[in-house]
Amino acid sequence: MTTYDDRASLTDLTATVERVRSSVEGVIEGKPEVVRLSLTVLLAEGHLLIEDVPGVGKTMLAKALARSIDCSVRRIQFTPDLLPSDITGVSIWDQQRRDFEFKPGAIFAQIVIGDEINRASPKTQSALLESMEERQVTIDGQTYELPSPFMVVATQNPVEMEGTYPLPEAQRDRFMARVSIGYPSADAELQMLDIHGGVNPLDDLQPVAHAHEIVKLIDAVRTVHVADPVRRYAVDLVAATRTHPDLRLGASPRATLHLLRAAKASAALSGREFALPDDVQALAVAVLAHRLLPTAQAQLNRRTAEQVVQEILQRTPVPAAPQQQAGFTMGRGATAYGQQPPRRL
Repeated sequence: MTTYDDRASLTDLTATVERVRSSVEGVIEGKPEVVRLSLTVLLAEGHLLIEDVPGVGKTMLAKALARSIDCSVRRIQFTPDLLPSDITGVSIWDQQRRDFEFKPGAIFAQIVIGDEINRASPKTQSALLESMEERQVTIDGQTYELPSPFMVVATQNPVEMEGTYPLPEAQRDRFMARVSIGYPSADAELQMLDIHGGVNPLDDLQPVAHAHEIVKLIDAVRTVHVADPVRRYAVDLVAATRTHPDLRLGASPRATLHLLRAAKASAALSGREFALPDDVQALAVAVLAHRLLPTAQAQLNRRTAEQVVQEILQRTPVPAAPQQQAGFTMGRGATAYGQQPPRRL
């Protein structure tokens, strides 16, 4: 049960989210929805995959998010000759101690930036699997815990580009959401020329939140209530991908869990302590599409996974809001999916 003192502290953390959002949006102009999704994934304890053509700010977004939080940050430039031990670490023989000493790799940080992850071989990409799912690394039979919070922000170029390896299905399934930044509008690009033309805005970017504050925010998101109809709605959406005729691989149970966690984080960012079907709908494409594999016929018909998810959203019935609880007064636009009056996190 959440106590009164806990609620007061949750309210005090509102400014933390706003500071991080403003800091990142000061570097990434004209993409508030991308920044919001990045924060949603962070608070939902997930990992983010940023996919787009070169030069649109993929690495800039990852660096801005990392520098806005006072925590350990490591950047890995993925190349074809990168070895798994470069990521996880390696045991080296110590002549003086006459024993092996573990040298941690770049994965031992709170925010890990994987730049152009699909330029490394599948063997190297697989070095991230255990750390992203279990938040630990096993080397020579010894398990090492990773710090908290822990988030991998990876960028990749479209697989059609030269020198790329498609991410294996198991690797894509570890990422909670995929986002494409896209080209900026003309006004945003003009503003970018003014800001980025003379100096690099990352040079002046200072941390606006501490790691322990992010941990508290993550704990607050865990307390967001999800009613049974909303849970069933998420399960129905994911189940529909497994039987759709245009897909040869649907979403996994992990995808259902990620969708629910992301919906809870989205509700918290909207100032609610309960999730709505709207939260699930808004995140379905970002959370599910990168996990799906279209059939050969669908590819010939130029059907994308994003289009299939949109079609599933239109066909899947949205749960009706339950009756208002006795003595519970809801504000405008709210429903009785929550058990407590809304508060802003």
